Amino acid sequence: MNGKQLVAEALQAVLPDWSLDDIDVKIERPKDEKLGDYAFPTFTLAKTMRKAPNLIAAELAEKIDQGSFEKVEAVGPYINFFLDKSQTGAAILQEILADPENYGARDLGHGRNVSTEYSSPNIAKPMGMGHLRSTMIGEAIARILAKEGFKPIRIDYLGDWGTQFGKMMAAYKMWGNDADIEKDPINTLLSYYVRINREAEEHPEYDEEGREWFSKLEHGDEEAKRLWSWFREVSLERFKKVYNMLDVHFDSFTGEAFSAQMMDEPIQILREKGLLVKSQGAEIVDLEKYNLPPLMVIKSNGTSTYITRDLATAMYRKKTYGFYKSIYVVGQEQEVYFQQLRACLKEMGFDWADDIVHISFGLMSINGQKMSTRKGNVVNLEDVLNESVDLARKQISEKNVGLKNADEVAKQVGIGAVVFHDLKNYRRNPVDFNLEEVVKFEGETGPYVQYSRARGESLLRKSGITDFSDADLTKIGAEEWDLVSFMGRYADTIQKAMETYDPSAIAKYALELAKRFNKYYAHTRILVDDVDEDVKKARLAVVQAVSHVIKSALDLLDVKAPDEM
Repeated sequence: MNGKQLVAEALQAVLPDWSLDDIDVKIERPKDEKLGDYAFPTFTLAKTMRKAPNLIAAELAEKIDQGSFEKVEAVGPYINFFLDKSQTGAAILQEILADPENYGARDLGHGRNVSTEYSSPNIAKPMGMGHLRSTMIGEAIARILAKEGFKPIRIDYLGDWGTQFGKMMAAYKMWGNDADIEKDPINTLLSYYVRINREAEEHPEYDEEGREWFSKLEHGDEEAKRLWSWFREVSLERFKKVYNMLDVHFDSFTGEAFSAQMMDEPIQILREKGLLVKSQGAEIVDLEKYNLPPLMVIKSNGTSTYITRDLATAMYRKKTYGFYKSIYVVGQEQEVYFQQLRACLKEMGFDWADDIVHISFGLMSINGQKMSTRKGNVVNLEDVLNESVDLARKQISEKNVGLKNADEVAKQVGIGAVVFHDLKNYRRNPVDFNLEEVVKFEGETGPYVQYSRARGESLLRKSGITDFSDADLTKIGAEEWDLVSFMGRYADTIQKAMETYDPSAIAKYALELAKRFNKYYAHTRILVDDVDEDVKKARLAVVQAVSHVIKSALDLLDVKAPDEM
């Protein structure tokens, strides 16, 4: 049981009309640790108890059973709780050491499905650094949801439909070389796409040829279908190579083309409910009552817009997965669009529309420069990951010449560095990426957290102790309490990250735990002869617990935790 649970139960004993959940949400952590480990404000009790909050605090503090606490005191309208460091610390350590893989987990999801769409690159274009954000934010959220008892259904909604494929086909027919495509499919196809966009400025007929090819695809032309299947196959093969590097694995790769087969149903519902309104030759859904701009469904030329595919997709996922929530990890420039999607589904009569959640994120730049596939200045994600691994390998060889499995560790550190840098930033903030800064072993980096844990693992190997079942965990002192009490906050941190869909809460926690451990490591004597054996073993148990919790936090971020660096 963590400290917050102890406080909640002690309060419920004197507030029997309050549920544990109601009490739990009111419990705070004082900013000044001198004011206790936890605090409970009594303002909300003033109305029912008809007393001033400071009097209520004093009265309740007197009644609370102090057996599990060092002390409980009233300070103004707050009841401050000071945990019994020895007993509480031992309980936290015991919980971590007994089941490290499940430490911090709370079964809040009860196995409910959460469809989670992320990454979603476009076919026939390389995965650029811009895809890193959606991919890793989505993967981390899926892992956090799983930790909390939900069942994430990971969906890579491929951009495999639209007029851009017509352009790609037109470009291939004009300049295509099969040998070049077989040798390097993605970059070759990208060069065709960039060229046709550039030359269309002087040759507008190229745009028309692109539209004609997409029309052929829509109408089942065999050559168009062959090219589309080929482009999709070679692209997905390359995407999966990058996903394997990142240890990201999807349950579904169905994309826009799959949804395009289901567009008739949402259009039929919109017509039956009288929601389609004529406007300048097009058909729209009026969303004025939601303070949103109208949503174009049918263009003036009679073709449907991508909202029909997204409506069909949402309906399909509800029918197929019966989701509790349906998450879309998509850039914040799409915020209004997702509000329109939800509003349109509500108008169609779907009461689950509010269960659609848009997880937005800011743009990524490289050394201050924005990226664009159309202009050809995209930075290839696979290249960045490989370069990061090379930089990590160089640093590791300088720090640890004889390291076994150096290549594997370099992959874990290099790729982990890129992922951690992305996820340590609040998702809605823009992120600038500088590879040399990202792979450093000092500062707020992934390698710093990994190296901190590896130091602890090295200490444990030197001690020769692997079993702490007989350790007297009450032997921890004030130095250990700083670490142990912080590890006691891990479950709250995971829950906060889940509720806010914010993996940066986990990354910041891992950084702070690593900093506290390094401070402890530098100032505490552990493997020395003049330290009492029981104290030594208790301290090593703390090191083992820190190693477990850092590894768990990194795993939630999809970052590996090598035992040696």
